[in-house]
Amino acid sequence: MAERPLKQRFVLDTSVFITPEIREDDEDIEEAVDRLLDLVAEAKLEHNISCYMPPSINDELTTMLRDRDVSAETIAKLDTWVITKSPAQYELMIPAEIVYGFIDEMSERVNRGLRVSEKAVRKAEQSRDDSETDNEHMSEVDQVISDLRDEYRRALRQGVLDSREDFDLLILARELEAGVVTEDTGIINWAEDFGLRYLRGRSFPSLLEEYLAAGERID
Repeated sequence: MAERPLKQRFVLDTSVFITPEIREDDEDIEEAVDRLLDLVAEAKLEHNISCYMPPSINDELTTMLRDRDVSAETIAKLDTWVITKSPAQYELMIPAEIVYGFIDEMSERVNRGLRVSEKAVRKAEQSRDDSETDNEHMSEVDQVISDLRDEYRRALRQGVLDSREDFDLLILARELEAGVVTEDTGIINWAEDFGLRYLRGRSFPSLLEEYLAAGERID
């Protein structure tokens, strides 16, 4: 086998393995994860392409896979071919402008959440005086609360970095000068701010397949 100088690195998010977008035909989650890990293993052996994840992501993903009845053998394969590494939290510097941007964004999202809450209170007050209901399983107030939860979650969390696991992912990618692989819009937005390469999780299997196919053409 010819020597491969390519040393690509990728840091993988939980969403890469969980998203239905990586599944082919009638694959279940275990079959899809198993196939992806086979590609990761082959890319490592053929091209020295390494895949990483921080411990917090590994723990989160392992829990999700077990909850979905993925076998211990597949989880062991994950630990074999995806390197678990803690980010250098005390060594990397983050530009102040990025922190300022995060503060401004969260301030705006809090205001947005307040507006969502105010609208829900008004709807609940109005429903109190309404004797009819459009939902036979829920009272009007229950429906307002359900809608509030959905809208509040979208206002405060959608498209934003909202967990320690997400931040660990970005810090590790910055440390390793690696590409970020995720389906999470919030992580993608921050990867752009950090100047990191990124790829949608749904495109990752195809990328690995293309690397492997290119290697066969060269041979």
